[in-house]
Amino acid sequence: QGPLVETGGGLVRPGDSLVLSCVGSRGRGTGWFRQAPGKQREAVACISSSDRTSYYLDSRMGRFTVSRDGAKDTVYLQMNNLTPEDTAVYYCATRSYLCSSTRSAYSTWGQGTQVTVTS
Repeated sequence: QGPLVETGGGLVRPGDSLVLSCVGSRGRGTGWFRQAPGKQREAVACISSSDRTSYYLDSRMGRFTVSRDGAKDTVYLQMNNLTPEDTAVYYCATRSYLCSSTRSAYSTWGQGTQVTVTS
């Protein structure tokens, strides 16, 4: 497993959208996590090696979408209608096949990309 690289973060206003990218997953199960200042890292969404998706934040149902472009070796996290509560560093991580919401289940992590939502 090579390195993972997240891109796409930035400074946006409430209600805006962002698409985060994670390059280097090599078709493995790929999870998106986030960590806000002073809080623990939490699972956001995941796509398995067979492209089954899972979402872990009830309050985000329908606003976040995870997808994969195998040809580009990239996993995306589409985030819509962002709120200040979405402000965090977003990480992608990989494991062999299935999704998991448990941080320790993932063996490889990217460096993270900062998302800041403020008016």
